[in-house]
Amino acid sequence: MIRQRVNGRKAEQGADRRERKGRAVAFVLAVLLLLSLTGCGNGETKDIVLTTGFHRDEVFRLADTSCSLAEVMVYLTTEQNLYESVYGSDIWNAAGEGETLEDRLKENVLAKLSQIKAMTLLADRRGVTLQAQEEKQVQEAAAAWLESLSDTEREALGVTQELTEGMYRDYALADKVYREIIGDINPEISDDEARTITVQHILIRTVTHNADGTTTPFSEEEKARCYQEALNVREEAVSGEAFESLIEKYSDAAESTLSFGKGEQETAFEEAAFNLGTDEISAVVETSEGYEIIKCISTFNREETDRNKEKIAEQRRDEVFGQEYDAFVNSLPRNLNEPLWESVAMIRDEGMDTDSFFKIYEEYFHPGERETAGGV
Repeated sequence: MIRQRVNGRKAEQGADRRERKGRAVAFVLAVLLLLSLTGCGNGETKDIVLTTGFHRDEVFRLADTSCSLAEVMVYLTTEQNLYESVYGSDIWNAAGEGETLEDRLKENVLAKLSQIKAMTLLADRRGVTLQAQEEKQVQEAAAAWLESLSDTEREALGVTQELTEGMYRDYALADKVYREIIGDINPEISDDEARTITVQHILIRTVTHNADGTTTPFSEEEKARCYQEALNVREEAVSGEAFESLIEKYSDAAESTLSFGKGEQETAFEEAAFNLGTDEISAVVETSEGYEIIKCISTFNREETDRNKEKIAEQRRDEVFGQEYDAFVNSLPRNLNEPLWESVAMIRDEGMDTDSFFKIYEEYFHPGERETAGGV
C-alpha cells in the first residue's frame, strides 16, 4: 500500500537516514572483505603459507621482514576505536554471514600491515630511505603518540619507544615510496571527463530496506501505484509547482540535492541527469530504489568538477603504482603464524580509547593535508 506522504514525511526521512547509516556500515565492512593481503593494486593475491619456527609474538613474515603482535594490536585497537567513534560500540554485535565484524576488521588490519611491510621492501629495492629530518619526525611522532596513551593502554598494547619508532618509520617509508613512484604522473583530465552536475530529485521508493541489510521489493501492484504517483508528481512539476515543495511533500530520498560526476550514480539515473539542460525536468526514471523525477540545477559545477579532476588523477596515479606494487609483492614469500593470529582479539575496555596513531603521523609528516596519499 502506498504510504500517506504528507503526514508521515518527517518520520520516514528520519528512518531513511538510519537505514542509510546502517547500509553505510555494511558497505564499509563489505569493502574490507575485498582487501587482499597485497592490498594496493589489482593483482592476484598470493596465498599465505602456514609454517612453524616463528619468534615469540611474531604474527607473520614477508620475505625478510616481519610483523609483531604489538604492531597488530596498535592497528587493531586504533581501527576499532575509529569505528566505534562513528558507529558506537554496539557495531560489533551486528549479525554477519558466517564471519563476525571483528573477524573482518582483523583481516583488514592484516591486509594493511602486510601492505606496509611490502612497501618498505619495495622502498629498499628502489633505494628509498628516510633523511635525517624525517628520522627526527619519526622519533617525535613516536614520542607524541606514546605520551597520548594512558598507563593502561601502554601496558595492554605492549609498546615501547623503539617499537613505535619502527612502526612510524615503516609507515613513512611506505608513504615515501608511493609518492616517489607517482611523483611524475600528472594526467591531463578534461572538463568534459570530470564534469560534475548538480540536480534535485524526488524518489518514490519501491523497495523496503530491512534491519538485517536485505532489501524487499514492493509487489507489482504496489509498484504500479508508485509509478502512477511518480507520473502525477512529474506532471505537477512540469506544470510549475515548486520542485522544493514537491520534494518535501513526496520524496523518500534522504538527500534532495546531489552533485556528481560520471560513473558515480546508477546508469539510468546518470544518463537521464546528464541529458538535462538547466532547469529541465526528466521523465520518470526507474532505479533500484524506485521511481525518480530529476531536475537539473546546474549542468556544470566548476568547483566540484575541479575536485573531480583531482580525484580522477589520483585514481590514475594509484593504477600506475598498483602495477609496480603487484608485480613486486606477488613474488614475495609470506608466512602466517596461524595459532597466534587466531588468538588475536579486540580489547574490550572503556579505558582503551586511543585512536590517534595515524592522525599523529599526519600531523608530523603532512601538516595541512587531509590524508596520506595513496591511502597508505
